[in-house]
Amino acid sequence: MDLTQWRGALHERLTCALRAAIRTGRLPTGSALPPSRILADRLQVSRWTVTRAYAQLIAEGYLEARTGSATRVRWTPDPSAQPSAGAARNAPAPARLDMTPGRPDLQGFPVTRWAEAIRKAAATTPYNQLGYPEPAGTLRLRETLAGYLNRVRGTAVTPDSVTICLRAADAMARACRAMLADGITHLAVEDPGWPQLREAAAFTGMALVPLPVDEDGMQVEQLSAHPEVGAVCVGATHQFPTGSVLAPARRTVLLDWAKRRNGLIIEDDYDAEFRYGRPAVSALQGMSPQRVFLLGSVSKTLAPTVGVGWLVSPLRLVPAVRAASPFPLVPPALNQLALAWFIESGSYDRYLHAARKRYSARRRVLLDALGRLPPAWRVEGVAAGLHLLLWLPPGSNASRIVNSAARRGLLLADLDQFRTRPDPAQPALVLGYGNLGDSAVAEAVSALAEILVIR
Repeated sequence: MDLTQWRGALHERLTCALRAAIRTGRLPTGSALPPSRILADRLQVSRWTVTRAYAQLIAEGYLEARTGSATRVRWTPDPSAQPSAGAARNAPAPARLDMTPGRPDLQGFPVTRWAEAIRKAAATTPYNQLGYPEPAGTLRLRETLAGYLNRVRGTAVTPDSVTICLRAADAMARACRAMLADGITHLAVEDPGWPQLREAAAFTGMALVPLPVDEDGMQVEQLSAHPEVGAVCVGATHQFPTGSVLAPARRTVLLDWAKRRNGLIIEDDYDAEFRYGRPAVSALQGMSPQRVFLLGSVSKTLAPTVGVGWLVSPLRLVPAVRAASPFPLVPPALNQLALAWFIESGSYDRYLHAARKRYSARRRVLLDALGRLPPAWRVEGVAAGLHLLLWLPPGSNASRIVNSAARRGLLLADLDQFRTRPDPAQPALVLGYGNLGDSAVAEAVSALAEILVIR
């Protein structure tokens, strides 16, 4: 019995190993375990280690001990929880190639520097700040983020306008609740767009009005046909999933609409840090801070597990935003303070610089490989972000392609997943390269090409 794969004290590792053997059926119901002295000799451990493990599993109901009899397995697995042989045969192959959009390079997460940031935060935080986090977020992180966004994103942010959230969807829900309290009931959203933001808005009771997106971004000119709309959610810098940038003329139209209508704009600053070959377009918030919310997080830059997002609000709506959730969920204070240190120390800038180089090179390799496909498959999207759009020939079944790829261990996304309604007449795939290893790009495109040919 191998105990090295488990962690903890020796008796804890033995407990885990025996528990796993029972759950997997290697020790079936009714089977007798060796006496503690014999098992201790076999494993070269103390008898106390074995008796402690047996006692723990007896208490949990996995084993039973009777006087004068061996210790036996009493736990019986639920047959309904076990996959059938047929299901196992038809299950998709384990995913080896991840081309789903919206995922950063998880293998590139700066483990050492982030661990240092956590250590610094833990070592330097006063004890009186180790309680429940402030509902608006720690002042230090709000100050740090305000300085960072003003420097990098061209915003006009003050610490008082920043509210720390768990992620962008949480920020979206808070903004919508605040707008509902302010009398706004209809929100224009991009179609296609990020579903989690639409779902968060709809969950609050906001009525959604989809507006189409083309190569110049959201068609904001159509707002004139929807007088009921009082707010707009837009990805101005790099729209997901089309990869378009809101054209300068449309930025002007949108800001003029907000001023004329006394409306509000929710700007999704999705992966704005990743623009290749030229500086990223500055945020709309800097042009009209009294009318624009700004959503952001580190989920697409560092990793979702960090769990820190933010909402920059017009100052008059900050109280409503912070009162929108009676029991606001905020990231742990240590994570917030670690992120503040990570930014202040320059580690975040250095990490983003290295990540931009890595993603840009990966995108070039992907484009080069896709360029060998027949002309009927057309790539779209500016040189930015972590994904691109692959339009398929008319008549293609994108959903069938995605399912076929999954059975081969290749994860893809159908553009219909991000539309408010499926559009079989315009089939497309959204190809992410953020979490696709450099060495796997050629293999992924080769597998994709094979699937497309036999679709």
